[in-house]
Amino acid sequence: MPDVKGRALALVSLFILLFTACENIPTPKPRGYFLIKLPERQYRKFDMPGYPYTFEYPAYANIVKDTSFFGEAPENPYWINVDFPSLNGKIYLSYKIIGPGNNTFRKLVDDAFKMTYKHTYKAEYIDENAIHTPNHVNGTFYEVGGNAASSKQFFATDSLHHFLRGALYFDATPNADSLAPVYKFLEQDMWHMVETLRWR
Repeated sequence: MPDVKGRALALVSLFILLFTACENIPTPKPRGYFLIKLPERQYRKFDMPGYPYTFEYPAYANIVKDTSFFGEAPENPYWINVDFPSLNGKIYLSYKIIGPGNNTFRKLVDDAFKMTYKHTYKAEYIDENAIHTPNHVNGTFYEVGGNAASSKQFFATDSLHHFLRGALYFDATPNADSLAPVYKFLEQDMWHMVETLRWR
């Protein structure tokens, strides 16, 4: 009789061992991000009367006049935002007339440099690309890597009269991985804006 009990106990132990061995052990899955549907690339011309510049901008964006700069009115009426409602982003364009005082060419370039490099504490790198177009537009296009608040920025100028600064921001917590496709997509649009920029 003890032999039957021993066999039954061994059988039950084997059954429990087999049953627990078949259990799925959870494994961590890689983090995923929402699929972002990017619009078909098309452009239209910004050519408002009285503005000292024109350029082509994406057809899936809206031009909105900027009425506030840190709670104060901009120094001239030519500040605008290129708003991308479907992508939750904006390119802020601030225009300055080069002149004496706070608007010397050297000071405007230094300010644009400082504003870009304020992101250094979050940036993994900052690449600078020279801008030179046949329309007498020169400047620098900045690509800020990592989780910086603004990953794409530029300044464009004729070095004598006109100075235009652009910075791309999203209404979202900066995340270079999840926003990478949109950054790349809008970087091409920003370059197109710069390449079609003309002074008046």
